[in-house]
Amino acid sequence: MVAAAAGMASRGKIPFVYTAGAFLAYRSFEFIRDDVCIQKQNVKIAGMGSGLAWSTLGATHHTTEDISVLRVLPGLTLFSPATPMEAGNAVRAAYEIKGPVYIRLGMGGEKELYREPYHFIPGTAVTLKAGKDISIFTTGGIAAEVMEAAEKLAEFHIDAEVVNIHTLKPMDKNAVLRAASEKRMIFSVEEHNVLGGLGGIISEILAEAGAGVKCKRIGLSDSFASGYGTLRDLRRINGLDGGGICNTVRKNLEL
Repeated sequence: MVAAAAGMASRGKIPFVYTAGAFLAYRSFEFIRDDVCIQKQNVKIAGMGSGLAWSTLGATHHTTEDISVLRVLPGLTLFSPATPMEAGNAVRAAYEIKGPVYIRLGMGGEKELYREPYHFIPGTAVTLKAGKDISIFTTGGIAAEVMEAAEKLAEFHIDAEVVNIHTLKPMDKNAVLRAASEKRMIFSVEEHNVLGGLGGIISEILAEAGAGVKCKRIGLSDSFASGYGTLRDLRRINGLDGGGICNTVRKNLEL
């Protein structure tokens, strides 16, 4: 599909390739690299089932390394929408971009966090919740769990800002550096391996800028997901539900 799409793009079409994210990111990596990115073809690649969305099908179908695998490819824009409305915005933005785009999609049923339509700007973070104490950066469908965690943290008098990163590449560096200058600590939460994922991107930005703020990456720690069950079960088992995220944040704040 990816090779065929590259051929279609070479003839002026704007093809969208759509299938399971794990198959696209891993099985067809060479085609994305050689046929699409090196050739700078105008191909849009949509991988469904990001993170642990495939749940009961196990680690072979979980898409928990695609950010780290694909963000190294020159010229490839990476979208990771958090909600149904944002997924629509990302698809429309991908169509307008001249060049390769990868879109991480959930499996449907993700909670809508936006009350009204907003202007989607690629490469610009969106603040879902203001907060003065800490910043929690997140991406993809797990944003709903982060919002729940923020509510729980408020019970412990921790005012958490929640920042949604719908574009992983190009990344909104200014949002990260602003948080570094204003908050006591930064957290990243992702349904993905912390190696090379959102937390890795944020850590690179902080290190290059010499920002003196601690960053804790919350996700799968150099591992595949533990346990078996529904998406809700897997998030709970791996500490990626609202309660688990809240507990990890409190532990790292020594509260």
